[in-house]
Amino acid sequence: MQISSVKEILEGKISALSPTTIRGWVKFNRLSGKIGFIELNDGSSLNNIQVVYKKVSTKGFEESSKLRTGSSILVNGKVNTNKDSFEVLAEEIIVLKDSAEDYPLQKKEHSMEFLRDIAHLRGRTQTMTSIMTVRSKLAFAIHKFFNENGFKWISTPIITSNDAEGAGENFVIEQSKEEPFFNKEAKLTVSGQLNAEAYSQAFQKVYTFGPTFRAERSHTNRHLAEFWMIEPEIAFIDLTQLMAIIEAFIKSIINYICINCKDEINFFIKQKPFLSERIDTLLKKNFIRLEYKEAIEILKKAAQDKIFEDNDIFFGKDIASEHERYLCEQVYKAPIFLYNFPKEIKAFYMKVNSDNKTVAATDLLVPGVGEIVGGSQREDDYNKLLNRTKELNMDISSIQWYLDLRKYGYSLGAGFGLGFERLIMYILGLDNIRDTIPFPRYNGKLNF
Repeated sequence: MQISSVKEILEGKISALSPTTIRGWVKFNRLSGKIGFIELNDGSSLNNIQVVYKKVSTKGFEESSKLRTGSSILVNGKVNTNKDSFEVLAEEIIVLKDSAEDYPLQKKEHSMEFLRDIAHLRGRTQTMTSIMTVRSKLAFAIHKFFNENGFKWISTPIITSNDAEGAGENFVIEQSKEEPFFNKEAKLTVSGQLNAEAYSQAFQKVYTFGPTFRAERSHTNRHLAEFWMIEPEIAFIDLTQLMAIIEAFIKSIINYICINCKDEINFFIKQKPFLSERIDTLLKKNFIRLEYKEAIEILKKAAQDKIFEDNDIFFGKDIASEHERYLCEQVYKAPIFLYNFPKEIKAFYMKVNSDNKTVAATDLLVPGVGEIVGGSQREDDYNKLLNRTKELNMDISSIQWYLDLRKYGYSLGAGFGLGFERLIMYILGLDNIRDTIPFPRYNGKLNF
């Protein structure tokens, strides 16, 4: 039995009046006398196909007329064109599994909050189908970009002994006090960066793309306890070269999504027309390079008119989202690489510049959100890195191996991190990061 997909039929790849077999789930079933109409989806397309069944010509008519939303069926019939669209004229409908009366998804709008409480079913809605399709295609685009540019994928550990960011927001893995499983405290990783750096010294260009964990008791719309990070590490490049790679990377993956997820992107653009300009900006505008100290002077001048909620601007300040957005949306009207930050507000592993005040770090700021990518040139001097960890009172024992890399030919290197879910949130204009991942984990919730 040859099964056709809904996508193939809707794209006209099955000839009109050709015999066809499809299977999927009932989205809606309407009976009008001796003829019925089923909207069917099999997951291959964002759009449903209409199945027409008749009492006089469809085997299984009576059973089909009682089908509930959510039921799975198999349809044997013929493809028919109907006013520039396609439908299937059913000759036989076989009920594979009926759905219970309490199926919570009906043909009406459901709030995103409601759908989060039924995460095991929300993938069947058109909104979540669109999001998860983009998520899948975007992941492929990321691997494609790195593969085509000579990077090797490194599967960095999920269980680790270090806190790469030094923020102390790890989930600690409980071990028996009498007989510990590991020889030191074990945690779920917050970043694969340090491990990826080690392999960049073997392959030059590597990346890790996997789950990371933060034990932040945050209830904002931008935080998850479990999320995915894209973290490339490249040997023998500096900050200027890193920014060029980030720009090429962002443009490449956005372009791939625009080509391969047209229905899904258009679905969200209809709801949020500003997304069209947002995507065009990423694809068509050159990304601005702006030094942190210059940005501070621009913001100081703007703050004289009291236009921000926080108008206390000074060198050494961790720039807030409203300030980032002002630079992107009002001043330059383009994405911005902000670079050379004060070392006090950045991580220990970043390269200290010759002024001994700033580090060779960059944040990519985008209109509508602010910072979306963070990267830096990595400190390659053993003693400078050691002194920095001491300044921050870090536990050196857990990262001594990382410091030791600097003893063995580590001459230059840089890398960046990009939160996968935040990227999806930005591209689709979603209000809550919890809707970008199939089963969100966050403070207070672990239902699935």
